[in-house]
Amino acid sequence: MSGNMYLDHYLDGIETLPFELQRNFTLMKELDQRAQDLLKEIDNMSDKYVAEVRKMDALQRTDHLKKIENAFSKSKEYVDDKVQLAMQTYEMVDKHIRKLDHDLARFEADLKEERAKEAGLSSDYENDPTPPKNVSYGEMIGCDNMECPIEWFHFPCVGLVAKPKGKWYCPKCSQDRKKK
Repeated sequence: MSGNMYLDHYLDGIETLPFELQRNFTLMKELDQRAQDLLKEIDNMSDKYVAEVRKMDALQRTDHLKKIENAFSKSKEYVDDKVQLAMQTYEMVDKHIRKLDHDLARFEADLKEERAKEAGLSSDYENDPTPPKNVSYGEMIGCDNMECPIEWFHFPCVGLVAKPKGKWYCPKCSQDRKKK
């Protein structure tokens, strides 16, 4: 795949990111404003309660405190929703960063292989190992070649999003099978 194709592929995938970020940040701002408005209302209700507590009977005091408690609960819901939305936004951006890292690694590997072919060199894994750039987590898939030297691969490291149906061979074993 050429450099332009990698760039086009990545840009297609990231096209909606600015709009999604803006939407999420706007929602977070709205949730924060609702929580702040409720806290002001709680302050007013608390001041009123303190000023009038001696004039209230037990039922009125209980009712007033219940209203304050409900307002606190609603404010906490807004804050919890805001935190959840912030986490989702972070995960969305992180997913795009991981994809970019993966695509960049694939592009570099293709470029290296292209240069090696031009120089007449072999691009076997044993002769040209590509060390991992960072720790990877998540789902893994095993190569169906019983003699695969690596055997297990993280989905993002081999460009997978979901488990393929049927047998799956890693890039090296696929290349070896094509040579046979």
